[in-house]
Amino acid sequence: MDIIAQLSEELHLKYEQVEKTVALIDDGNTIPFIARYRKEVTGSLDDTVLRSLDERLNYLRSLDKRREEVFAAITAQDKMTPEIADALAAAKILTEIEDIYRPYKQKRRTRASVARERGLEPLAALLMKQEKCYDPSIEASAATFINEENGIASPEDAIAGACDIIAEDISDNAQYRKELRRLTYRDGILRTVGTKEEDSVYRMYYAYEERVNRIPDHRILAINRGEKEDWLRVSLVIEGAAPLSYLRSEVITSDLSPAKPYLIAAVEDSYQRLIAPSIENEIRTQLFDRAGEGAIANFSVNLKHLLMQAPLKHFTVMGYDPGYRTGCKLAVVDETGRVLDTAVIYPTKPQERIVESKRTVKYLVKKYDVGAIAIGNGTASKESEIFISDTIKELAEENVHCKYIIVNEAGASVYSASKLGAEEFPDFDVTQRSAVSIARRLQDPLAELVKIDPKSIGVGQYQHDMKEARLDEALTGVIEDCVNAVGVDVNTASYSLLSYIAGINAASAKNIVKYREENGAFT
Repeated sequence: MDIIAQLSEELHLKYEQVEKTVALIDDGNTIPFIARYRKEVTGSLDDTVLRSLDERLNYLRSLDKRREEVFAAITAQDKMTPEIADALAAAKILTEIEDIYRPYKQKRRTRASVARERGLEPLAALLMKQEKCYDPSIEASAATFINEENGIASPEDAIAGACDIIAEDISDNAQYRKELRRLTYRDGILRTVGTKEEDSVYRMYYAYEERVNRIPDHRILAINRGEKEDWLRVSLVIEGAAPLSYLRSEVITSDLSPAKPYLIAAVEDSYQRLIAPSIENEIRTQLFDRAGEGAIANFSVNLKHLLMQAPLKHFTVMGYDPGYRTGCKLAVVDETGRVLDTAVIYPTKPQERIVESKRTVKYLVKKYDVGAIAIGNGTASKESEIFISDTIKELAEENVHCKYIIVNEAGASVYSASKLGAEEFPDFDVTQRSAVSIARRLQDPLAELVKIDPKSIGVGQYQHDMKEARLDEALTGVIEDCVNAVGVDVNTASYSLLSYIAGINAASAKNIVKYREENGAFT
């Protein structure tokens, strides 16, 4: 396969453009580096196109690698034919390659493998001949295979074993599976039934069904989660006889053959016991993968919006981490993010020391000329907002002006208990670090949020249902693009951004430093 040509066709890019971009990727350059500093090579491809190209490149290379593995495995069994080789060469997706390999794959012990061990393949071949007249009869031929030591006590046992072989052969036929997969996706219905009587968030799915080819991604994710949490039982069914009709038309070549009843039974057994459950799993996996990619795309957009919020420049900010029993934690940071002071107040239940708390807040605002108060949106945030609003009104009467803003504190507790948090503030406890993080999120969202695992920030409803490696890859890519977009260098980057690039994303840091050294960007 000419992967460069295929990428060029799929992405509507010039062959030479793709070839040079792939060379840059193979040389170890990261996507942000290529997007920012190799525009003259790529033809100014942006990071979105570059990531699509990189992902598709990896898939096609994995496909080729698997194609070669399957070719070698079948060849090693001395079963390779020109037809199989052509089919492998023509396969465009991994499922097609696996379908071709299926008959040659080492299987666990099955009914068919037991029948083969008992020597019943000749009888299966006899049935598949579908002669109009058998002499001796099928039953008489089957009787010659009786061997009680082998577990064949009657002609019926021999025929049943032969039918097991036929059923497995039908199931392993790549062309049959491809067509049945298409029919199932076209006509299949995803049906859900509640497993419990009590009410839940999944109640709308307690008796629900929808066509497979029409079900939206968010519903797939909801149903999968309901099944995982044991609220739902899910099945994929086809109403009608299209799959069996198709198999019968392909397998049964003679309506007059005495073998027909046995073959009909083998076809039905093959579909119901082997093919249908397997294809159901394949299609449900395909649906989840599609829904997952859509969800991850949304999560990536959400994360980008969080990271790229406009910073609040030239303000000293007070971070306010609300709480009840343990009090509300305060941290004042200057316009560069340096911590000036911390405190704990108790304006909320159960203590409600409002007068004393107001005195502390006013003192800190006046002493450090605080321009904005960032209030975390967690526990007790409503009561805290009312308290701060009243305090700011009283300050205004004293001709001291300050504003407050509600800040999303998702992941602040993760940062405060992290190794990075401990290294940055070794003398602070976790609650103080959390207040500092909330203040800095208002000042410079990107610089603060890059310290936290993106999954802990809360970028989407089903983020914990995604394949972890794929989600990490996508969200890390968003962080790389955002960091790259702000044009990081030693003169403008905050400590946290440089720490992120140098630590978590060493490859990007190396590329950026190398480029800027070569071009005199560093003093």
